[in-house]
Order: sequence, then structure tokens, then C-alpha cells
Amino acid sequence: MAINNHLSIITLNVNGLNAPIKRHRMAEWIKRQKPSICCLQETHLRTKDTYRLKVKGWGKIFHANRHDRKAGVATLISDKIDFKTKDIKKDKEGHYLMIKGSIQGEDVTIINIYAPNIGAPRYIQQILTDIKGDIDENTIIVGDLNTPLTSMDRSSRQKTNKATEILKETIEKLDLIDIFRTLHPKKSEYTFFSNAHGTFSRIDHILGHKANLNKFRSIEIISSIFSDHNAMKLEINHGKSKEKKPTPWRLNNMLLKNQWVNEEIRRKLKTTLKQMIMKTQPLKIYGMLPKQCSEGNL
Repeated sequence: MAINNHLSIITLNVNGLNAPIKRHRMAEWIKRQKPSICCLQETHLRTKDTYRLKVKGWGKIFHANRHDRKAGVATLISDKIDFKTKDIKKDKEGHYLMIKGSIQGEDVTIINIYAPNIGAPRYIQQILTDIKGDIDENTIIVGDLNTPLTSMDRSSRQKTNKATEILKETIEKLDLIDIFRTLHPKKSEYTFFSNAHGTFSRIDHILGHKANLNKFRSIEIISSIFSDHNAMKLEINHGKSKEKKPTPWRLNNMLLKNQWVNEEIRRKLKTTLKQMIMKTQPLKIYGMLPKQCSEGNL
């Protein structure tokens, strides 16, 4: 199998896959998108019917289902990547599925979530709390969270409620980031239209660890004609690249437009300068005086 240092992950709420024609359309759509990993929510497949979901070229398919035609999530993995399964965790209600494994020797954890319409923020927060021991730098969390995380994720610009703010605090404590909002801090794009409220929202998300921010190449929202949701697609630089001549490190200037990145840079600078002040007596840092290096002047 050829080594591939590029991975793509797609997530989509398919709003039911019991109709044969819809399964066919979905399979053709996946073949066109060519994701390394495809995560689906609301498959509505009963446990005994999961065999009906087949996509040529995506032979590894994992499910979390109920015994009725509600909820249901599925994760499909391309035959083109060397994925080895290590552990699987899922609930009995078909709302989340965690696959731990490795790709070309590199650990990866994919968590596929479909949050219920009612009480979604609290539900997601509880899941994240329950599985926090499984979340590390190699974790990607995707799915229909049924929750706009910021006011920009609603066309109405309605403020987020307290439950959502608590969820965001939990996400931050786990060192996770909303990849779309991090890479596109001012972009308003949506994944769902509510007929009842007449509003658009981005309730489908992909979360990743902030330590891997430099590996997230791009993320976009893409349309699907067979569902009431749009999909999200993440492109990742994965694995160890071939040995090559060292090149000077260059900062991606787009990151400087992100508030979180700027705050992290300021925090790191303060910490570094404080350490230099403690180690250097008398202090001479590129002609700066101690007073000029004080925290209040950074």
C-alpha cells in the first residue's frame, strides 16, 4: 500500500439511509469526494440492517445503532489508507461512535457524534466528560452537534445560551478547537436550514486538538443533494514526511487574523521573556531595559 501523508475527513448528517436509491446516491457522492474517512449521522438503520450500507472502496464500516429506525451513526474508512483498529466505544442509542486506531503507524482517534435535538449542548458536554481520558492530540471529533457554537454560526446572529457557553468551556479545557471557526474567524457559512424558524445555522462541526493546528490544511462546507444538511470536509497533513533538506520555518500569516492564535503568541512571549529576565543579570535583551520588558509593556 502506498504511503499517503494526506488525509481527508468528511462528516454529514444523511437524514436516513433506508431507501435503496438514497444509499446509492450517497455511495456515489462519497466516491466523488474521495475521503479517507467518512462519518455519517442519522443513518436510521436498525442494528440488523447495517449490512445494507456498502460503498465500494470503503471496506471498513463501523456502526452505532438502535433497534428502531432512529439516530444511528456510521464511520467508513477508505481501503487506500493503512488503518488498523485498536479499540471501539459506542452507545446503545446510536448517538456516538469512537474508533481508536493507527494509520501508517500514527495513532488516531475519530469520534462521530449525533446529538439529540433537545438538550444537545449538555449531551455533548457529558459525552466529552465521560471520554476525556480517550481524548489526546490525535483526536478528531466530528458530527451533527445540533449546536451553533457562536453567534456567527446563526444567520439570525442570536447569542449563544448558557449551556452552550459551558460546553465551549469544556471544549477549551480539553485543548480542542472548532477548526472551521479557527481557520475562518469571520466567515458565515451554514450546514442546515430550519424551515420552522426560517434561519440558517452551522450545527455540524469538526473539532481537533490545538497542538495540531499546523496540520489542518483546509476545511470547507460542501453541498449534498440527498440530505437536508451540508457536509464538512477537513484536509489534514498526516504522518511523517519523507526526509528532505531543512527549510526555514515560516509563519502562516492567515493565523495572525485569529484572536486565539494572537493570545497564545502573547502568552508565550510573556513566559519566554520572564524566563530570560530571571536568568540574565544584568539584563540586556537586544537593547531592551528591564522596565521595557515588564508584563505591562508587552
